[in-house]
Amino acid sequence: MSVNADRLLLFGATGDLAQRMLLPSLCALDADGLLEPDLKIVGTARSEMTTREYRDWARAALEKNLPDHRRSGVATFLNRLSYVPVDATTLDGYDELAKEVGTYDKGLAIFLSTAPSLFEPTIDGLVHAGLTEGNVRIGLEKPLGTDLASSEEINNAVAKAFSEDRIFRIDHYLGKETVQNLLALRFANLLFEPVWNATYIDHVQITVAETIGLESRVAYYDDSGALRDMVQNHMLQLLALVAMEPPTSFDSTAVRDEKVKVLRALRPIAKGETVTGQYRAGAVDGAAVPGYDEELGKPSDTETFVALKAHVDNWRWKGVPFYLRTGKRLPERVTEIVIQFRCIPHSIFEGRGASTKPNRLVIGIQPEENVQLSMMAKVPGLDREGIRLRQVPLDIAMPDAFSGTVRRIAYERLLLDLIEGDQTLFVRRDEVEAQWEWIDAIRALWEHEEIAPKPYGAGSWGPSAAIALAERDGVTWHDE
Repeated sequence: MSVNADRLLLFGATGDLAQRMLLPSLCALDADGLLEPDLKIVGTARSEMTTREYRDWARAALEKNLPDHRRSGVATFLNRLSYVPVDATTLDGYDELAKEVGTYDKGLAIFLSTAPSLFEPTIDGLVHAGLTEGNVRIGLEKPLGTDLASSEEINNAVAKAFSEDRIFRIDHYLGKETVQNLLALRFANLLFEPVWNATYIDHVQITVAETIGLESRVAYYDDSGALRDMVQNHMLQLLALVAMEPPTSFDSTAVRDEKVKVLRALRPIAKGETVTGQYRAGAVDGAAVPGYDEELGKPSDTETFVALKAHVDNWRWKGVPFYLRTGKRLPERVTEIVIQFRCIPHSIFEGRGASTKPNRLVIGIQPEENVQLSMMAKVPGLDREGIRLRQVPLDIAMPDAFSGTVRRIAYERLLLDLIEGDQTLFVRRDEVEAQWEWIDAIRALWEHEEIAPKPYGAGSWGPSAAIALAERDGVTWHDE
């Protein structure tokens, strides 16, 4: 069993992710007594700052990004911080960084929140300074490459200094409460698992919709696109959690073994199973917004929307389509999983003037965390024509069900697991490579078949072809 690290080293400590997520998460963990008293946090980046100046910068970031009720421990948390400027592209400064880190009797956790191009020189610098020896583990922020080849290059560079059991690849969706609750829903209740298969489930929908456009991610997003930015990591991880077999235990090896089996069972996408789009000018939340090219400032063929019809070719899921949909400038911000069950085989109510609808399980991940199961029920009252039925929801709103519980952001869970050495919610190398193999095949298909992004108006649910993708099978996207 891993021992909690007594040192945390943050690369990219002055970046946007550190400002919005990492420092607020660590401060919240500290305020709740979840960090060991002797944990020292060392930040490093190219910016020339002293420790005092960095603490002032961190205080401003925390005051901006922490809610009022979670700011009480800021002063105490800042005392944990120190800072050493390092240019990751050279070996200069790493010896000073090692001196600041000092001895780590229990262990050192390193978090790389930098561009992937800096991973290899950073690893070289850590080796040079002796900061890979002993109980040291490393967390890697995405993106881990732009295709299988570049991903392998990154993984090979990291593997020169760290064994797989010391590498923590981050997909922040796995830190979300409702994503973790999916495992509890499936494997802590007898109700669902017996019907969680092709015999009873008609199809599955996974939607990750954003209302925002490019914002501050212009350069990265235009090189990436929706397929690599969202489908390759977040959506495939959600699909794997939905489709995986029950693991033998809730530990990192067992859980990730089952996810890999799902990813390797994904059937290659065919031409008629993919739709790609790019938003044009329109309106979102009642406000006019420009098109993608206008935001970018130049023409581009990068996709901002993807819809896919995927299949998991194994005994449990053979014949069950998984419809994936993600895009920017859509009507609402929502991430959800829809499990659509099949119709009952025979209705005893048809002769009494009542019709039935199949059950549907909706797992809301964001912005609201909830689980809703649609059931058929009799409408109260008397009716001369027979019995009346209506579909009603059994609705569990997680904030209401667990009132008084602190609502945490995903990075709190992931940073704590990195410090404690628990890999369960992190992505293993074979998972990453299986994901990239599937994604690379889709991009090759687009290129070979000359499939270009179709225009869609901002504020719509994407190109009409995405609706047709599902409607051809008699399926309607949830909330369409």
